[in-house]
Amino acid sequence: MPDIEDYAFLSDSQGAALVSREGDVEWLCLPRFDSPSVFARLLDPDAGHWSLGPAAPGAATRRYLEDTLVLETVHRLPEGEAVVLDALLLGMGERGHHIGFSSPHVLVRRVQGRKGSVPMRLAYAPRPEYGLTSPRLTRVPEGVRAVGGPVALTLLAPVALDLLDDQANAEFTVREGDVLTFALVCSPAYGSDQQPPPFAKPEAALGDTIAAWRSWSELHNNYDGLHRGLVRTSSLVLQGLTYQPSGAVVAAATTSLPERIGGEWNWDYRFCWLRDASLMMRALWVAACPDEPERLFRFVEQAGGLLGSDAVQIMYGVEGERRLLEGELGHMRGFADSRPVRTGNAAWEQKQLDVLGEVLDAAYVLREKLGELEEGTRQLLTALADRAAVSWQEPDAGMWEARDRERHYLSSKVMCWVALDRAIALADRLRADDSRRGEWASARDQVKKSVLKNGWNEDVGAYVGAYGSDQLDASVLLMPLFGFLPATDPRMRSTIEVIDRDLNDEGFVRRWSEEENGFLISSYWLVQCLTMAGEVKRAERLFDQVGGAASDLGLLAEMADPRTGRMLGNYPQAFSHVGLINAAWRLSEAMGRGQS
Repeated sequence: MPDIEDYAFLSDSQGAALVSREGDVEWLCLPRFDSPSVFARLLDPDAGHWSLGPAAPGAATRRYLEDTLVLETVHRLPEGEAVVLDALLLGMGERGHHIGFSSPHVLVRRVQGRKGSVPMRLAYAPRPEYGLTSPRLTRVPEGVRAVGGPVALTLLAPVALDLLDDQANAEFTVREGDVLTFALVCSPAYGSDQQPPPFAKPEAALGDTIAAWRSWSELHNNYDGLHRGLVRTSSLVLQGLTYQPSGAVVAAATTSLPERIGGEWNWDYRFCWLRDASLMMRALWVAACPDEPERLFRFVEQAGGLLGSDAVQIMYGVEGERRLLEGELGHMRGFADSRPVRTGNAAWEQKQLDVLGEVLDAAYVLREKLGELEEGTRQLLTALADRAAVSWQEPDAGMWEARDRERHYLSSKVMCWVALDRAIALADRLRADDSRRGEWASARDQVKKSVLKNGWNEDVGAYVGAYGSDQLDASVLLMPLFGFLPATDPRMRSTIEVIDRDLNDEGFVRRWSEEENGFLISSYWLVQCLTMAGEVKRAERLFDQVGGAASDLGLLAEMADPRTGRMLGNYPQAFSHVGLINAAWRLSEAMGRGQS
């Protein structure tokens, strides 16, 4: 079983694939990120894969083609050299801001002989519905068609395939100058003629996809600060995690990659958390060029509808679905035997008050881009501020989504303060009258007074995770990042130092003391806090330590094991890449001011 960081991420801004270093597609979900998998050997050895690589031992190097999510793997053997390009195709002719709207749901793999001759081997074993279906393979003029389950899969192959009942294999040789292009077309299984949609010239479609990614990058990658390469990759990953038809951003491309090997904290992250979407827009604003912020608020408006008396729903499906019922796939062994494998996520029913502040902060940061607010946006933001004014005193599940009981989490209170503070700053645009502004201002002052009194623990010498607790929690690092307190405030400064001392393990900052592994965005929050406190050299060293966990392609999971540096959790993780972008930007700003 490869390590998590050994996988490359492919996206058509609607669905996703993971490809191992050896050229094995072990995860593929189409047509949506949360669709039942076509290949899932990532989670069970019998759940399907598509391998394409040398038939003999050799060395492989890989990279993304510049400013794209098109993977290039170079295989070097004593007898020759071959290059494989892997991509999920974008729609033909799509460019700039509009990529991913008409993706055809086709995975293309092109093999090119670069030197000598290389023996190649192909093994194709589709297993739709998380491995529950073994489809029947039948020959079609251009390759094979898999029939079984809700999707039709047609593998177009320029070489002869040997068919078993549910698997196809091939062995062939690629010589210098040869170009062989394979394409897997995913389409609905049931239609008027039950035939795959017409698809021709995959080579041309691949070239068009490369051009489409580069046109997007040209418009969005304007960041020119420190760690530019990592930031550019991160912005591409965030676009790759965006379900373009709606604008929803999934937290990660996978489900059930474990937070601890052999543990049970294996969650489905293929949904849109309002927190992730809001922080993503903030990150892209400070480090790139978001040209579609309106789409985020339109998605939230349409998904949420009118806010009633119930708690604000903190997450949705990629097309605004509310009911994300959680279940377990008992037939799957899990990554590295980490059970259970889950689909759906019960957090959709939780109350998490921090999202109120994150959405309003995104609106504030993007206020000039948003321009005159539409009526639906005004109603949404006003309702969120009103909710913060009355709900801040309530306990909740917190941003770490506790499943035992609700508590008075400090970060939730702070983000309610942020919601009220940003609403006051946006009051004119929200057309809030003096009475409502006064209510927001009064509540904001009450929140701050409460947090400063009840969140500080003298014995610990830090702000702690929840009222009445003595437990450290890395989420309190949000206090200076959102302007609740300056990082130089004596108590905040002490908190930063205590977290660095007690939760930082080899650069990986745990969320709380009992956690074994580092949560990557927590490390990036600490980078930002140290920077804001004037400790720029320490912050830069920490940034480099965290960056050491990234894959050779610049991809980050949710967590990392400080003992081994191996990544853990779902992958690639939007939260981690948002943290990287914001930390790099903060360092660049600080060094520009000449801090030391």
